[in-house]
Amino acid sequence: MSRTITLFPGDGIGPEVTSATRRVLDAALPSINWDVQELGASALASQGTAIPEGALASVKKSRVALKGPLASSSGQSTLGPLNIALRKGLGLFAQMRPVRSWPGLQGMAGIDIVVARELTEDFASGIEFDRGTDPCLAMMASIESVSGRHLDETTALTVRPVSETATRRFVEFVLAWAEHQGRRCVTVVHKATVLRATDGLFLDVSREVAAAHPAIEFHERLVDAFCADLIRDPAAPDVVMAPFLYGDILSDITAALSGGLGLAPGVNYGDNIALFEAAHGCVPKRAGKDEVNPMATVLTGAMMLRHLGEHDAANQIIAAVGAVLAGGDGLTYDLRANRATTVIGTAALADRVVEEILRIRRP
Repeated sequence: MSRTITLFPGDGIGPEVTSATRRVLDAALPSINWDVQELGASALASQGTAIPEGALASVKKSRVALKGPLASSSGQSTLGPLNIALRKGLGLFAQMRPVRSWPGLQGMAGIDIVVARELTEDFASGIEFDRGTDPCLAMMASIESVSGRHLDETTALTVRPVSETATRRFVEFVLAWAEHQGRRCVTVVHKATVLRATDGLFLDVSREVAAAHPAIEFHERLVDAFCADLIRDPAAPDVVMAPFLYGDILSDITAALSGGLGLAPGVNYGDNIALFEAAHGCVPKRAGKDEVNPMATVLTGAMMLRHLGEHDAANQIIAAVGAVLAGGDGLTYDLRANRATTVIGTAALADRVVEEILRIRRP
């Protein structure tokens, strides 16, 4: 049965890694119908906007999309950071970024962590005031009148909203997801000792929701202490739950410990919509050179197939990736590290995964 999936090639290395991933997914599940849509720089050039309504409409219809990385900004001041604008346009509120150890690579052994990140509040809100502007001076005057604290006139301001409504929606989603996935433990990461109003609220709601999920072991850790623990014992955490900024930092740290961002998949969830995207950026300096590692996007594609109930195809991709990484007789520059192996490009690495899938699929 054919299933339509929206595909956004994206910017920079995006077209290369999504093309490689498309070939891998087609090998594992030939019935996919791809609805390719422009987004980012190509959309801005051809349609006058980096996030066309047609692109949003495609995802809302298919309810699942695979996306390449986007440049952080298109230069359209009304949109702001493109990834944040896209997530807002699709009503996405929870990001899950799993990382794991892979045999044969230099990452730490025994890692199997999922970083869950709230997407709508915290510093994702985009409420900022440039120093010396009338809005900033007015906000500073308001703060002084309410709190009695005087702010220097050269101050710039960023507002960090955290609401009970958004936090509860996110935490309930993460706890339910953890139960459904058979995870054992969820740790909320915060700095409520200093940010008593915002992180304090996030922590209070997390405790309340966790109490309704007794099957999940619940822990709470200060973000600085958690990072120290992570370096000492990266195999200990299971699911890590955090506001927007901490979640971004922690997902990069865990990815680095497990083998690098080139192996870090991810997904953003909303109500009845899932947008799958790898954790890495668009790396413009390497665009068009056929040298980057497509595995993060390939693994993101496997996550997407599992989301669609195509478990056999997803398992084939995971097994093929594992075999290729463990074999080590041809890897991209970032995976090679200090191993004596041939460096190959994006397309060639995808070819190796496809060949392995076809071998697995043979009777």
